[in-house]
Amino acid sequence: MQRLGKNHGGYFGEAIDIRAVARECAATARENGWAVEEFFTGKDFNLHAFTRPAISNLQSPISNLNIYISAGIHGDEPAGPLAVRRLLRDNAWPDNAALWLCPCLNPGGFALGRRENADGLDLNRQYHAPRAVESRAHVAWLARQPRFDLCLCLHEDWEAHGFYLYELNLDNLPSLAGAMMEKVSAVCPVDNSEVIEGRAAAGGVIRPSADPLTRPEWPEAFYLLQNKTRLSYTLEAPSDFSLATRVNALVAATNAAVRKFTSL
Repeated sequence: MQRLGKNHGGYFGEAIDIRAVARECAATARENGWAVEEFFTGKDFNLHAFTRPAISNLQSPISNLNIYISAGIHGDEPAGPLAVRRLLRDNAWPDNAALWLCPCLNPGGFALGRRENADGLDLNRQYHAPRAVESRAHVAWLARQPRFDLCLCLHEDWEAHGFYLYELNLDNLPSLAGAMMEKVSAVCPVDNSEVIEGRAAAGGVIRPSADPLTRPEWPEAFYLLQNKTRLSYTLEAPSDFSLATRVNALVAATNAAVRKFTSL
């Protein structure tokens, strides 16, 4: 697999028709028994969330695990919504997982072909004191949901040399990073740099400070950690490789994390 060499100062790779992808995601979710909720209705776009209860026959509901997945918070990261579409089509979720899924948090950005929303705001810096209508609606929706045992946020990085991830693991639970990297490495290069995005990394894994005071503009993952979970992973596919490679990486990492976590 070779780098495309397209991204100089920003993302200049493949684009997607986000409206078509969103329609396909919603239709597939409904076909497979998910509930589809529209939690924001705007002039030019809507925001949706899909939910599916655990379907296991376990006697105790405490044995079931709540898992949240989001994608598409940046309009120049098309692999996330496409990975969600693939995951919905495959429909290979563990029975003991109750699932909450936001397939695209920034459809306005995708329509404009840029990272930010239509107002020029980076939605992944809006979760401490949100001004963006998308982020306010998303936070309000999240407030109505139960706590999650695991959160996965699907992203891309146009500067990355390979796939990497952030782990926020407040209770020092068995890490899921190794299982994800093992599966990803079969379909996508891993960024083995010792420093990624200015942070120490090892084997493509960054474990940043979980202190919210270190991040005045919270990303989604920090909001989730403060309000909804104790375990969060942000998955970063390398945008300078083919779109198919990036989708494969995010699908492989998500499947590995969910399967490993629900089998612990």
